[in-house]
Amino acid sequence: MAAESELNAGLLLFIPYRALETRIFAVLAEAGFDDLTPAQARVLQRVGPDGTRLTGLADQAQITKQTAGFLVDQLEKAGYVRRMPDPTDKRARLVCLASRALVAKEIADGVVAEVEHEWEAHLGERRMKQLREALTLLREITDPWA
Repeated sequence: MAAESELNAGLLLFIPYRALETRIFAVLAEAGFDDLTPAQARVLQRVGPDGTRLTGLADQAQITKQTAGFLVDQLEKAGYVRRMPDPTDKRARLVCLASRALVAKEIADGVVAEVEHEWEAHLGERRMKQLREALTLLREITDPWA
């Protein structure tokens, strides 16, 4: 592995993210949500509060509509989502969060808050604020759904 000074910015962003994700999945598994995969979670976290069409989930997760459909089928069978008619288009259906997903999200949000607190304790309040500001600025040019 390269020395820290040789790691590119993308990898330096990815390593803490992966640590956070791993911790979230461990806590979720302990709480009985051991049936959720990272691929499913990446689709699940893109479901909006009023539901999202399958094509929107596929676009945001940068996967094919077929893959998104497969993952949503799995999530529906596990009780994380339900499909509902789209009130704005009778032909379309929305993927909506079920109560199981809302409970898992609450647990995951608690882990995120805990980890961010640990990061702030390690970096200091000023550096953590600078990190958030820098990442927010980067989101402006990297997140088409911001």
